[in-house]
Amino acid sequence: MGKAIEQIALRKGHNIVLKITSANTHECTPLNLKQADVAIEFTGPDTVIQNLRLCATAGIPVVCGSTGWYKALPEIEQMFNDRQGALLHASNFSVGVNIFFEINRRLAELMQDNTAYTVSLEEIHHTAKKDSPSGTAISLADQIIQSCARYRSWTSNRPAPDDSIHIESKRIDPAPGTHHVQWKSAIDDIEIIHTAHSREGFAAGAVIAAEFLYGKKGVYSMKDVLGL
Repeated sequence: MGKAIEQIALRKGHNIVLKITSANTHECTPLNLKQADVAIEFTGPDTVIQNLRLCATAGIPVVCGSTGWYKALPEIEQMFNDRQGALLHASNFSVGVNIFFEINRRLAELMQDNTAYTVSLEEIHHTAKKDSPSGTAISLADQIIQSCARYRSWTSNRPAPDDSIHIESKRIDPAPGTHHVQWKSAIDDIEIIHTAHSREGFAAGAVIAAEFLYGKKGVYSMKDVLGL
């Protein structure tokens, strides 16, 4: 993701002033971060919170695409608000996926009273993905829970309780990301699927988000960026 984001940012005329990888984490300091107008954070659940705190301390707006850390989200959002900073976080920056989110939410609303249908999710990613289920799959499940009162939770375990959404996670190379929502009944099935062909859509969305966040204060999402 870092390489894809760099290529797109340079193509759009931006400068990359600092690149942090596992080989130079000692350079991720508030002083170095202050060189940037916006930081883009794509790491993993083990490092993301520390990185966000560093950005907040440095007063640097940050676009965060890491997942698997959302239990700490209220604390992190409060920290950026208290410091009058700027944070934009999303489980997926793809424009297509965010449109997919809106379709998923509306379909779940329509299923509220159609109790003959039950829902399940499947997500497929490359074997290097660290979190499971994916953040996008969790976002899809959370949308369904918010929009269809028949469901109260999600689970990776089988069998799933009647009020829980089962998420099946598969790790297959070189899949950049597929998400499949299925509403199944005895009569028919209704399915919506988003399949990414490369990481470019995620990277392009992250750069668009960084352009949106520059000069702002507060906490935002891709719904704000795309006006959804």
